[in-house]
Amino acid sequence: MAGKDYYSILGLNRNASEREIKQAFRRLARKHHPDVNPGDKTAEERFKQISEAYEVLSDKEKRMKYDQFGDKWQYADQFAGAGGRGVPFQNFDFGDLFGGAKTYRFGGEGFDSLLDELLRGSRAGTYTRRPQPRRGRDIEHPLEVTLEEAFSGTSRLLSLQDEEACATCHGSGRIQNALCSVCQGRGSVSRMKRLEVKIPAGVKTGSRVRIAGKGGEGYGGAKGDLYLAITVKPHPLFERRGDDLYVNVDVPLTTAVLGGEVKVATLKGKLELKIPPETQNGRIFRLAGQGMPHLGKSSRGGLKVRINVLLPTNLSPEEKELFQKLNQIRTS
Repeated sequence: MAGKDYYSILGLNRNASEREIKQAFRRLARKHHPDVNPGDKTAEERFKQISEAYEVLSDKEKRMKYDQFGDKWQYADQFAGAGGRGVPFQNFDFGDLFGGAKTYRFGGEGFDSLLDELLRGSRAGTYTRRPQPRRGRDIEHPLEVTLEEAFSGTSRLLSLQDEEACATCHGSGRIQNALCSVCQGRGSVSRMKRLEVKIPAGVKTGSRVRIAGKGGEGYGGAKGDLYLAITVKPHPLFERRGDDLYVNVDVPLTTAVLGGEVKVATLKGKLELKIPPETQNGRIFRLAGQGMPHLGKSSRGGLKVRINVLLPTNLSPEEKELFQKLNQIRTS
């Protein structure tokens, strides 16, 4: 397979699963993203290669074509219609291949010579190609937020690697017989764009936030979409389970036995929680509406407060005597 090896770019073998491909992309994208490496042209180029490799290998149909034809996978449909690699063309309608264009003449007899003419031009003949409108590609961008940001919603200013139609060849990849020298036949050129995006309240790890029309540029078609792959950072105080939050609260033994009130931290501030008498260690109280927002809704999950009863230490002689009396009463 000639040209770029997308598997090597992502550090994968050719039998890699979809999950392995996604994991490799996310790991490498975080490492080489321009935001992490400002001004580093090598990292920027590496990020571009990683994104290009992921775009192909994450798409089942594109990957199948790439595995068969290598970096000429974009022409797989033409190859199949022509009868396969290395086989001379028989009863092949070149007008279909070039979108109905009528100016074509080829000097080679076999598939390889025709392919060479298709990609590089040929001294033996010329053709006119009509570029077909294409929708822009969808882009997935990893994004990490704090639990507080996921609770309230937030915004980010992103720097994204994007593709836009080549202004020299107008997205066709060719100028008359020759490959476009600006885009090298790709029909598009890379550029960095800055974009402010809003992350709604209630997102969780694994959420995909769609930003419509902010993906790759279309070539005579609509723009693709941008998808934000959300990861929420662990929090030192709160544990998240779905849209419920869990928090531990220390309660003195006397309060647990006799009842009282304790302060409970929430993501909106502190609340007073009434502790009934004889509250057991590990008991959980639920505060409705104090958890995470349900994504896309106005309602919220709950806050579950787990009681941690604190045993007294460094007892005075009087305190020990009181506990001894209590023990005698309880065991008599």
